[in-house]
Amino acid sequence: MTVQPIRALGEPVGSPLWWVRRLHQIILNRLTDIEMYDNYYAGRHPAPWLAPQAQTEFRRLLRMTRSNYMGLVVDATVERQRVQGFRLGDDPAPDRELWRIWQANDFDVEHVQGIRDSTKRGRSFLLVGPNPVDPATPLMWIEDARESAVDYVPGTNRRVRAAGLKLWVDDWTAMLNATLYLPDWVYKFHARGKGGAPSSSTFWQPREVARESWPAPNPLGVVPLIEMPNIDRCGVSEIDDVIPIQDRINKTLADRMMSQDFGAFPQKWAIGYPTEDESGNKNTPIDVGRDRMVTSDVAETKFGQWDAAPLDPFSAAKSEDVNDIAARTRTPPQYLLGRMVNIPGNAMEAAESGLVAKVTDRRMLPERSFEEGMRLVRVAAGNALPSDVQIETDWVDPQFRTEAEKADAAVKKYGAGITTLRQVREDLGYTPAQIARMEAEDEKAAGDPLTAELLRGLPGRETGGGGS
Repeated sequence: MTVQPIRALGEPVGSPLWWVRRLHQIILNRLTDIEMYDNYYAGRHPAPWLAPQAQTEFRRLLRMTRSNYMGLVVDATVERQRVQGFRLGDDPAPDRELWRIWQANDFDVEHVQGIRDSTKRGRSFLLVGPNPVDPATPLMWIEDARESAVDYVPGTNRRVRAAGLKLWVDDWTAMLNATLYLPDWVYKFHARGKGGAPSSSTFWQPREVARESWPAPNPLGVVPLIEMPNIDRCGVSEIDDVIPIQDRINKTLADRMMSQDFGAFPQKWAIGYPTEDESGNKNTPIDVGRDRMVTSDVAETKFGQWDAAPLDPFSAAKSEDVNDIAARTRTPPQYLLGRMVNIPGNAMEAAESGLVAKVTDRRMLPERSFEEGMRLVRVAAGNALPSDVQIETDWVDPQFRTEAEKADAAVKKYGAGITTLRQVREDLGYTPAQIARMEAEDEKAAGDPLTAELLRGLPGRETGGGGS
């Protein structure tokens, strides 16, 4: 990829137009890599190399050589990252108001898409904004890395955002639009590039919006576009360093397919077979079949066949490459190889320990982005949190266990007084909304003498309570 220099000639450093051009160039610089990652994730891999003279003949085979492991690597990491609530300060219960806003924005689904885009492409973005219709429910969006960029104040270790840019193409006018977010102001721009698509020749100019006055003050006081990087603060795709291994697998499969077509069936030969019969007529080609016998009146004629080309070496080479992917990405072998027969539970847990550890590590960066986003949500709702009150993200347990295993462990810890009833319910996978309903039912049951008497003998129910 050719990376263009990030500059905005002729504009004062830090001016709105300077920022638009700079951030737009950041987006352009990453488009080639993003397209590659998207293609490998979807299984649209480049065809393996073949000699030019063989490409036409083997084109049909090349279309069948793609075996996509990149999608599995990404999905295995993403499917174990699910947010189920947020806690404020020392409160053991998830905050219901933040969860209400989260669900109102359909972030039960959207946050997974953000994590998937970040895992696949190296980064995605979270945008927070006021809701003019319902101020108590601020708006949240997951933004595409092909259309968004953030830059940081130098020397702040990428913690203080200096500016953010959101691009989109108007389907009706084919015009490229942009919103520039600065800590104090928000600007609108548009451009008429070739076909409205982002290009280095795009010419930016201020955009007027009907019935609105721009630039407008930024009510949040900070750039509301938050980057969600993967692996490190600069953002690295989960499949970046295993793409060459995927290419090796595709090449091995191409070689195997050609061997199957041209070498897997034993080739027969004949020596001394007459080309003409006794009358001088040309002999017809030998018709070989399971119900036929080939004979010759010429004593010197000999028949035989060559051995078929072995296919086992190709399978072994592919398995070695798949194991390399599994080792490098810490993806359990059963995900990639599909081999899982009579595996005991402790062996399965050991096989997945690397993936669980990786997921626990990977979710730290999106966790920080989500928590900052939810803090901005409180600001947008006019209910800012004190600076000393921390937000904690509550994740679903990344380790898969059977219901019996989870219930047995939870009941034992609860019976030993190690955890509370609320924690037991969280460990069993109940959502904050389900736990809230259970606690309401517990309180209602505590007020009913008959129900309270029936529950009195159960562990933890001696006082009739149900919450903490």
